[in-house]
Amino acid sequence: ATATDLVLRVTEMLRERGVVSKFVEFYGPGLPNLGLADRATLGNMSPEFGSTCAIFPPDAETLRYLDFTGRPTETIELVDAYTREQGMFHTAESEEPTFSETLELDLGHVVPSIAGPKRPQDRIALSDSKHSFFEMLGSQHGDAAEQLNGHDETVEGTFPASDPPGDDRSDRAEEHSKPAAPDSVKTSVAEAKRSSDCVTVTDSDGLEFDLDHGRVVIAAITSCTNTSNPSVMIGAGLLARNAVERGLDVQPWVKTSLAPGSTVVTDYLERSGLDEYLNKLRFDLVGYGCTTCIGNSGPLADEISAAVNENDLVVCAVLSGNRNFEGRINQDVKANYLASPPLCVAYALAGRMDFDFETDPLGQDTGGEDVYLRDIWPGAKEISDTVAEAVRKDMFEKNYANVFEGDERWQAIKVPDEDRYTWPDSTYVRRPPFFEGMNPEPAPGAEPIASARVLAKLGDSITTDHISPAGAIKRDSPAGRWLMDQGVDVRDFNSYGSRRGNHEVMMRGTFANVRLRNQLVDREGGWTRHIPSSEEMPIYDAAMKYAEEGVPLVVLAGKEYGSGSSRDWAAKGTLLLGVRAVIAESFERIHRSNLIGMGVMPLQFPDGESIESLGLTGEEAFSLPALDVAEATTIDVTAERDGAEPVSFEARVRLDTANERQYFRHGGILHRVLRELR
Repeated sequence: ATATDLVLRVTEMLRERGVVSKFVEFYGPGLPNLGLADRATLGNMSPEFGSTCAIFPPDAETLRYLDFTGRPTETIELVDAYTREQGMFHTAESEEPTFSETLELDLGHVVPSIAGPKRPQDRIALSDSKHSFFEMLGSQHGDAAEQLNGHDETVEGTFPASDPPGDDRSDRAEEHSKPAAPDSVKTSVAEAKRSSDCVTVTDSDGLEFDLDHGRVVIAAITSCTNTSNPSVMIGAGLLARNAVERGLDVQPWVKTSLAPGSTVVTDYLERSGLDEYLNKLRFDLVGYGCTTCIGNSGPLADEISAAVNENDLVVCAVLSGNRNFEGRINQDVKANYLASPPLCVAYALAGRMDFDFETDPLGQDTGGEDVYLRDIWPGAKEISDTVAEAVRKDMFEKNYANVFEGDERWQAIKVPDEDRYTWPDSTYVRRPPFFEGMNPEPAPGAEPIASARVLAKLGDSITTDHISPAGAIKRDSPAGRWLMDQGVDVRDFNSYGSRRGNHEVMMRGTFANVRLRNQLVDREGGWTRHIPSSEEMPIYDAAMKYAEEGVPLVVLAGKEYGSGSSRDWAAKGTLLLGVRAVIAESFERIHRSNLIGMGVMPLQFPDGESIESLGLTGEEAFSLPALDVAEATTIDVTAERDGAEPVSFEARVRLDTANERQYFRHGGILHRVLRELR
């Protein structure tokens, strides 16, 4: 299977085990079979596991990669000598480390997979993807799922395992990549069914097509993790070549893009001649770095967006990124799936998530013959041979020789001569208020919190994308209204991520995710209910109303609060809205650390207790005594609500290290650093 399939399986396993704040190391006899690019793919998914880090021991493959990518000889020799001297260098004779826990995965059992529709750990075997989509659709649109799922035969063992991870050195690699025998599958053309919500759309070129639940409207080869791995990128290019040569094309409603993590990728795709086939399938180069994975997909075509929203269609995105959290990829898309780059191409050809690659043909060739995915899927040897021929050492040396110099636009930026930054008159960059009213010395402890109201009552797996979205800014949102007040046209809004230097935009965008479900209201999006007036309003507006009233705020949440991207603004925005504490069943490590870094107190419900078990409605006023920051491990919390008995519980104070206690005592890391600079 591809490195992507492997990492999705590992993510599933580690999330099931629970590795938040743990160090994960990969070891075992399968280690020599993984190239450095595959190891990097696994290691770079550490935030999705929840771990502090995910590492491999340095070995001969490490040194080979350093040499192949043009690192200086003296650097390679230093790495070699140092790691051997420290006992870190791994060989076949190395002693097996002692771990607190171990998990075992047979690489031969990894199968082609996708993950979704809203979390990286929700892996789905490709053979189950159609059924899984209908299950999800049925929970939202039961009638539509029934109408679309009128016929679904399961044929086992017919899909080829995709190309082996990276430069797999196992003897079985080629065997595993062979397609299923043609006579082992059903060969009749499966006709797409229609739901009662299906609508006919005419695009800007006058082409008509049906748009229905399950349509894949975005297929993006994106993110640094997969697009820096030659095996999956060459695999995608070969699949595109084979598809084009058999007369297949991408479905007209699919928005496609290619955003490699490195300019080296462009070089080896061009050298292999595969770029032209990706271009023919509209996987055109759109840039390098973060695009669709962080929400920079750009808007869908107006006619498609209108059809999706007017008919409440559950349409899909397939991307080769790390993250697929709700509302992250595109605000019109409710179901987002992670997949290998070759599968992104395959889904662009199919155009549907309710598609069975084992039994449904992708189309017909010029001779009228059905073409299945197994017919165009490249073999492991062809991928390996193409990588060996196309990827060259001098590509890395050329592309990275002047990487820190920047292009002419970067060099043309005028740098002020002053020793302090000159804040421009800009809607992109503004002087933040984090140091306003800062005292020269930190307070002796955390002040009590009296009668704080709940700004948001949230469930499990609230991601930093729920808290601080990075994607498009909606016209009717608090951030959109502020930008228009500043004279910014809607077409120039750009994204939250691009305006992260402006706190006015970012604090208005906090909790503004269109898929956020605040249990204080019966609607989706960044809304809440002001207590005690019961007036519903945007979360930002409510926070400002509470601030005018002098009322502090808390947030209530379930398990895994703050999973996903580090997203510093998820903590900064929380502070600027006036939130003093977040009380959750559990926290993700990075976001908990960021809350502390901004002076927001992370508190954990007692073991076995939750919002539900304590009978909290979110209408309570919460009070906490002063906190002894240096020593306290728990704090008493009292929640009072009209017409009900007060609820009291002892929350765990999640200041887990002496350093975290120091940060919190100073009111956050910014204040501590500034004070220590004096």
